[in-house]
Amino acid sequence: MTWRPQYRSSKFRHVFGKAATKESCYNGVPITRSVQDNHFCAANPRFLAVITECAGGGAFLVLSVHHTGKVDPHHPKVSGHRGNVLDIKWNPFNDYCIASCSEDATVKVWEIPPHGVFKNLTVPWKELQGHSRRVGLIEWHPTANNVLFSTAYDYQIMIWNLDCPEQVIKNPVRTISHHTDVVLSMSFNTDGSLMATTCRDRKIRLIEPHTGNLLRDANCKTHKASKVLALGNMKMLLTTGNSRWNVRQIALWDQDLSVPLFQEDLDGSSGVLFPFYDPDTHMLYIAGKGDGNIRYYEVSSEKPYIHYLTEYRSFLPQKGMGVMPKRGLDVSACEVFRFYKLVTNKSLIEPLSMIVPRRSESYQEDIYPMTAGNKPAMTAEEWLSGINKDPVLISLRPGSRVAESYSEMSKGQDSCRSQSRPGLLQLTYIQDQLGTKDGKEDSGHTEDKDDRRRTSVSNGQNPDACSPPRTENELLLKFHKQQDEIRRLREQLNQKDVRIKQLELEIKNVKNSQPQSPL
Repeated sequence: MTWRPQYRSSKFRHVFGKAATKESCYNGVPITRSVQDNHFCAANPRFLAVITECAGGGAFLVLSVHHTGKVDPHHPKVSGHRGNVLDIKWNPFNDYCIASCSEDATVKVWEIPPHGVFKNLTVPWKELQGHSRRVGLIEWHPTANNVLFSTAYDYQIMIWNLDCPEQVIKNPVRTISHHTDVVLSMSFNTDGSLMATTCRDRKIRLIEPHTGNLLRDANCKTHKASKVLALGNMKMLLTTGNSRWNVRQIALWDQDLSVPLFQEDLDGSSGVLFPFYDPDTHMLYIAGKGDGNIRYYEVSSEKPYIHYLTEYRSFLPQKGMGVMPKRGLDVSACEVFRFYKLVTNKSLIEPLSMIVPRRSESYQEDIYPMTAGNKPAMTAEEWLSGINKDPVLISLRPGSRVAESYSEMSKGQDSCRSQSRPGLLQLTYIQDQLGTKDGKEDSGHTEDKDDRRRTSVSNGQNPDACSPPRTENELLLKFHKQQDEIRRLREQLNQKDVRIKQLELEIKNVKNSQPQSPL
């Protein structure tokens, strides 16, 4: 009989939560006092948005992610709604576009200026009018550009195409009417071909968004689901809710929704459990409203399916949570997830980083696989015609292009070498561009060379996106990023030197082992 260890080996077994310092938090933010069970916060690599408390209508605040410290109480807001704002979501393919829904029964889509909000925004880019009661939840399609889903207290889910020229859109492209009560949450699988919902009637529904057909539903007597989450491409759903004895619990379902594959009671608190899932690391985070702790698990496709890792504990209770997309994480610190905790009693937004402890400061490819980027896989018209596509994947390696897709990464050995060395990437790009413009005038060649010389200095990034720092915090951030890049390059050079010495020794040994030819 062979001995087997009692523990489960995992590279994420020792993940820990690291709260930001006081200087890196956002202080003095008037966080909303709404009782809606939403996140109230949304983040992307450029901006942080949070719903605020205000008199006379609804508003939310948009801050630069580097604008830490004390927030001006008179900071301009996005304030075009006539009722309280209930939910906000950034466009996954446009960092300057955000959608909001309100008690005034409208959904509005806003264009944020590149340098932030310097005056109150009251005129939206698009206004969606179709619901008859207050709109409580919105979601963007994960792969199609400018496709937005909204659900309201009229029990309807409406699908909107934002590519139409009208500024005020009154007719959605499709309406889903399978619910008999208020929809509590919506979640999509990886390619957006399936949508899961939870409702106050205790039913979990699986819907095909293209046609609006109800594929199947389930009503478990021992589990009252409040939030649902599709676990990527694992063909499983996770729900959080309460048991018949009001104990908070989580449940894992197969897509046939017959019986739960896994069910676990957590505690007897009354706050709603917010689930968050990272499809790259297969880690599941459970954060309770009003709690200070965050539990995290690892999900597998085999029994027992969900493996408890550990728990982050804090004395600061969270009212809502924002999540940074993977392309906005600090890979040099082995950060795999980042929350933005809303602490209402202190008017504080606290960044919380989940970090994998590693000794090496180089890029860790095993914890950063190819991930969904900021490039849509298809247009809204293509999706409405019935097409489904997987998201466009990018690499998080420093120096690689942000909008680089998986197909572009696998063109051959030469392209892989270019992507691992930003300078060679720029040199190859310059040579290709010069080869395609042989027929132009010499003055045009001179201007192109000057432009590309400026591009080659930007470490593989677009110089237009590398704007000069405007505040001391931004300057410090760029300085620390530059130091991390220098440290990483030095480590790579040391590794190359060691490899060169090893090869020289091997060559010397081979020469010594060969018999000498007689004179």
